[in-house]
Amino acid sequence: LYPPLPGALPCSPRDFGHGSVVCVCNATYCDTLDPPVLPPPGSYIKYESSKAGKRLEHSQGTFQPNATTTGLLLTISTSTLYQKVKGFGGSLSDSAAINIMGLSPPARDKLLRSYFSECGIEYNLIRIPMACSDFSTRPYSYDDASDDYELKHFKLAEEDVKMKV
Repeated sequence: LYPPLPGALPCSPRDFGHGSVVCVCNATYCDTLDPPVLPPPGSYIKYESSKAGKRLEHSQGTFQPNATTTGLLLTISTSTLYQKVKGFGGSLSDSAAINIMGLSPPARDKLLRSYFSECGIEYNLIRIPMACSDFSTRPYSYDDASDDYELKHFKLAEEDVKMKV
């Protein structure tokens, strides 16, 4: 989708109070990530974010087979599979689309790269609410005519055509 940018750029933190920090992303700067690399067998990579300003900071460790501990013990069975993961993503609501479309083109490009590119968090799925949601600017549906079982009055709202489709 986008060509990868060389080297990770750190979070540019902004403190809004209340014990949390956000990373600034604007038309001239946005933090990026290095593409993930599989660790060697017997080791793992941990990505950590925090209210204090960490954003997907990674560290590496090694598994200890058959460890005994008095603390938290995580047991991983590589022979048991429960489900397949199709991908990772977020929701694109009316309000998210309004905010994204309100950015300058360079800021919009940086934001979309931070979500979808190899130097970002590599989203590959998006959930789009049908009709309005609690993040819409007004309540609406696709067919408000009562008893319209054949959906003769079905019509996409302007928000769906402009911001979702």
